[in-house]
Amino acid sequence: MAAKKTRIKQPAAAFPVPGTKDECAEMINQIGNLTREIARLTTAMNDEIAVITDAYTGQFTPIQDELKNLNQAVQIYCEANRDDLTQGGKSKSGGFVTGTVQWRQRPPSVSVRGVEAVIEALKSFGLTRFIRTKEELNKEAILNEPSVVAGVAGLSIKSGTEDFVISPFEAEVE
Repeated sequence: MAAKKTRIKQPAAAFPVPGTKDECAEMINQIGNLTREIARLTTAMNDEIAVITDAYTGQFTPIQDELKNLNQAVQIYCEANRDDLTQGGKSKSGGFVTGTVQWRQRPPSVSVRGVEAVIEALKSFGLTRFIRTKEELNKEAILNEPSVVAGVAGLSIKSGTEDFVISPFEAEVE
């Protein structure tokens, strides 16, 4: 087998790399300028969106009110004539020339107020079959004792990961 080649050099960057500390400082300044420009553009965009939203909100309200009234009126008529529209309950929908109406039964659901109190009440009545116990890894404990779990398949501990962060200096306004 051929020996695997080891590449010592980094591939060439597709962008200019600073050669001096002053050039690097200037690039950090440019990063700050570009970041602030993005923030300015985002603010301007959000201002324009707010103006457009305000302009259309006034137009939506009367249309939404009319739609709500029409929906209620159709529902009142259909409830009063449900037996006729569903052929005596054989169907869950009724047809018109311009569309259909439907009655759909929602599936049962459970709503809970005060989860802890409900769990305690179920326990006191011996109804623990309605309480779910969730098993999950305690990652904090694993990080505290990494040598104990060293041989466990599927478990690895990452350490020494380093992030590079550039923070241009900026004045804060109060």
